[in-house]
Amino acid sequence: MTARLPLPPSLYADTAVAPVATPPLDVDKTVSVAIVGGGYTGLSTALHLAEQGVEALVLEAQEPGWGASGNNGGHTNPGLKHDPDQIEADFGAGLGRRMIDFAYGTTNFTHDLIRRYQIPCEARQNGTLRTAYNEASAAAIETTAKQCIRRGMPVTYLNRKQLREMTGTDRYIGGMLDSRGGDLHPLSYARGLARAAISAGAKVHGETPALSLRRDGSRWRIETPRAIVHADKVLLATNGFTDDLWPALRRTIVPVFSSIAATAPLSDEVARSIMPTRPVLYESGHITVYYRIDQQNRLLMGGRGPMRWISAPNDVAYLMRYAERLWPQLKGVAWTHGWNSRLAITGDHYPHVHEPAESVLISLGCNGRGVALSTAMGAQLARRLIGGARAEIDMPVTGIKPIPMHAFWPVGVTTAVIAGRVRDRLGI
Repeated sequence: MTARLPLPPSLYADTAVAPVATPPLDVDKTVSVAIVGGGYTGLSTALHLAEQGVEALVLEAQEPGWGASGNNGGHTNPGLKHDPDQIEADFGAGLGRRMIDFAYGTTNFTHDLIRRYQIPCEARQNGTLRTAYNEASAAAIETTAKQCIRRGMPVTYLNRKQLREMTGTDRYIGGMLDSRGGDLHPLSYARGLARAAISAGAKVHGETPALSLRRDGSRWRIETPRAIVHADKVLLATNGFTDDLWPALRRTIVPVFSSIAATAPLSDEVARSIMPTRPVLYESGHITVYYRIDQQNRLLMGGRGPMRWISAPNDVAYLMRYAERLWPQLKGVAWTHGWNSRLAITGDHYPHVHEPAESVLISLGCNGRGVALSTAMGAQLARRLIGGARAEIDMPVTGIKPIPMHAFWPVGVTTAVIAGRVRDRLGI
């Protein structure tokens, strides 16, 4: 039998709303759609299937939100990694424009869903800041902003003085504000999505890893520790925890740890001196640092950390040092939590959707934008699962292509992180 592992020792685990019951599957089932993975992608897809009367069953190895869905920075950021013009160049005017409209609309979609289901997850929509501290990055952000503004998006380019007023630090020389961004409590949101999916008619089972998947007559057969599931269609939504359930899939993504450190609640005066209007922020650098002030005045600082599990803020001491560099008034503030989880990076930095066999759909690789993107992808994936290949979605459906030299990714990631930190310190 598979025992449920404890949640990572995060601030979220200590403060989330209570979970909905998701007991292990212990009896054989035959369903229309089986979903492997109980993160945002799987739960949102189950919810959107159930809303349309389709029987959906989620198989989660631990509990909903155990992975990156319940342990991320809590940012709801619009868009994709690449600029709009690059997306159109890569995928053409038709699909490219649909991808842009979809990706930049994911935050509104997510916050609308939260309001519709009254999910208690501390959601706010105070904007996303993308900032730069060197000329090259500032120029790149200005280019992005111009492309967004040209398409009528609610984006503003900000100068050093404006950023100083919004962030309380003079670190940044340029940046852009997208008013559609926001934040939320990730684990409460994951649990709320699970509750909404179950209330709509979906079944969600924790402590139920998928051990094998194979064709069995006209259906797919999924073996779990206690029961067998037969499904007409299957969605694999395992992201940074993708294993060998489907051949070669694990080698199409690089699982990277992203770490977060959180302070104790700050005084109102100190919190206002850092982020008075409460947007979320991510830096444009060689190694991304991101942060926000939550509704209890805690500062949450995130970035790349060790490529292993961590359990205390001292494991990412560089984030605490950097926070004090940005805001000297934080010296002596208590840091109470440090944690991480695995997210999935793709070689081309686009999300990947695959249909490797009839009635099998795969979605993974949010590249650090998973909160809103995964949520909105749930509606897209549900449409495809219901309508099949004739049902167009607003993301490309591509073949599975393993990343060359994938076995060396741990060394490559560690080297890139070290080199990126050095370049950022040198300002190059």
